[in-house]
Amino acid sequence: MEQEDLLRAKLNGETSRMPWKELLRFFAGGTVIAVSPELDLVDVALRIANDDAQTIAQWMAGNQVGKVSDAQASAWLEADATLWAVVVKPWILVQEKD
Repeated sequence: MEQEDLLRAKLNGETSRMPWKELLRFFAGGTVIAVSPELDLVDVALRIANDDAQTIAQWMAGNQVGKVSDAQASAWLEADATLWAVVVKPWILVQEKD
C-alpha cells in the first residue's frame, strides 16, 4: 500500500491548472481524457496508472471518463477555459472544476 501512497503523492504534485489552448495539440493527437467533476482527478489518474480496467470501464460506461469530444473542445476554446490536468502516459487527464 505504501507504493500506492507514493504514487498518489507524485500524481497530486504533478497536477496543475492549464489553459485548454495549451492542450489542443494533445487533443488533436487523441490523448486527452476528460474526467467528470464529481470524480477525484488524482484517484482516476492512480487507477489508470494501476491499470484498474474494471473501475475505468464503469466510469466510461457512466460517461464520467472518456476522450474529449469535439464539441467540448470547442466550448473550452471559446470560453478560454483553464482546466486541472495531470499526465499518466500516454494520457493527459483534464477536469473542469472551480
